[in-house]
Order: sequence, then C-alpha cells, then structure tokens
Amino acid sequence: MKRVAVFGNTGGGKSTLAARLADITGRPLITLDKIEYLPGGEKIPHDQYLKIHSELVYSEQWIIDGFGCVPSAWERFEKADTLVYVDLPLHTHFYWVTKRFIKGLFVNPPGWPERSPIIKSTLTSYRVLWLCHRKLTPRYRKLVADSQGKKQVYHLRSPGDIKKFLDSSGSNPLNG
Repeated sequence: MKRVAVFGNTGGGKSTLAARLADITGRPLITLDKIEYLPGGEKIPHDQYLKIHSELVYSEQWIIDGFGCVPSAWERFEKADTLVYVDLPLHTHFYWVTKRFIKGLFVNPPGWPERSPIIKSTLTSYRVLWLCHRKLTPRYRKLVADSQGKKQVYHLRSPGDIKKFLDSSGSNPLNG
C-alpha cells in the first residue's frame, strides 16, 4: 500500500493514528491542517490549497490525514489505494475533542499548525462533529462499502480497532 487516506469525523484520533502509521511503515506523512493553515491558524487561499493537495495526491507514496474540503477529500479517496476510516461512536468523538482541548491548553495538538487558536478550533470542532455525523458519515460509510474489493479498506469502529490495526501494521497490512 503506497497511498493511504486516513479520514473520519473530528476528534477521532486520526492525526495520532496517521503519525504512528507513518512511523511504522516509513511512508511520508502529510497532515492537511498544516497545509491548509498557517502557524497561528490563518487559512491559505483555497485555490492555493487545492493546487498543493492535487500535486500531493499524485506523489508515489503518502499517508494523508485530514479533510480539507469535499472536492479534495474525494480526489484523495480516488487516488488512494488504502482507505483507513475512523468511525467511532459520536460520544467518543465529543470526549476526545474535549480531551484534546484540555491538553491543547499546554501543548499544540498533534497535526495542528503551531500556535493554533485552541479555543476557536475546539468550538469549530464541536460544530463540525454534528455536521460531519449528519452529512459526511453516511457518505464515508458508502465509500467504504463501495471500495471493498477495489482498495484495501480498514473501517475502524472503536479505540480497540485502532489499537489492533496499528499493532498489526508493523507486520501485516501496510508494510508490503
């Protein structure tokens, strides 16, 4: 597996999972928040983000963590040979967003640009949780179902699934 898209709702541990997976496999990690946002939290122009993203997905190998926007997400899913969908219960996402906020008061969250505005970003995450759950989660689940047999697909539904996936990644699914 050379091109791995890690995706799901906010606060699901995608950045941590993607970073560990990159360490295990040696594949380059691309964190979209660090491309889409400048240090301090200001967004780059959208057309500039789309251009950078499009160039990245044509690279030979990558692990990409994040969302970006609907068009870039679906472009990435199309180019990926491996989909890792983190689909935890909604209450787990809420809990982990809250936990990230508390930790973020002391250290920058993994995968976030330096000096990210933690309060503003957390409030956005709470709002995005509901929107993603209602609008994107059904589309993500359909993508995963439709991609079975065409791509390597991992549908992780619990923290235990995430742990098992990472434990097996050192010797099995992505290290070939």
